[in-house]
Amino acid sequence: MEIIGAPGAGVAIALENLFPPLPSEVILPMAGLAASRGSFTLAEALLWTTAGSLVGAFLLYGLGAWLGLRRLTAIATKVPLLHPEDIDRTVAWFRRHGGKAVFFGRMIPIFRSLISIPAGLTRMPLWRFGLLTFAGSLIWNSAFVLAGFFLGESWHVVETYADVLQYVVLLGTAAAVFWFVVARVRQLRGRRPDLDAA
Repeated sequence: MEIIGAPGAGVAIALENLFPPLPSEVILPMAGLAASRGSFTLAEALLWTTAGSLVGAFLLYGLGAWLGLRRLTAIATKVPLLHPEDIDRTVAWFRRHGGKAVFFGRMIPIFRSLISIPAGLTRMPLWRFGLLTFAGSLIWNSAFVLAGFFLGESWHVVETYADVLQYVVLLGTAAAVFWFVVARVRQLRGRRPDLDAA
């Protein structure tokens, strides 16, 4: 972190948006630690990492806009257990709650990156997407950068709590996917007698 400096930390966070396995929960506290040692200022750490979050988010927004609803619906028709109506319902939900989803999604592991894609799909106004992403990212980045700044050499303690949050999100996601698959299989089994009778 001392070698790449604050701009390098921003680039790392931009890449973390595109490749979620790169952990912001490690990059950000290390940037805070480097700031506490005087490699760059705390303001520079926050400025560059938040700028990196914006760049990565807008790239994924562009991917969602390029993909478009028509392509996504076509893909859904080829995926087992998915129906075009699922896409329609998800898009309708996002149109109603997209602002909250983008803002709070920036503070949830995994979804931090993914939430930009539906924003692009639905063509959320760029100014609104940028403002919500900036606000959510600034809160998330500040929490971890400040933790590294004040904890110093003990910055890795943050990882423990971040890992717990990530496991909770993964468990919740797995449970939601399992529930969806079970419900869809039951729905298909319920339709089969009707098809046999026809």
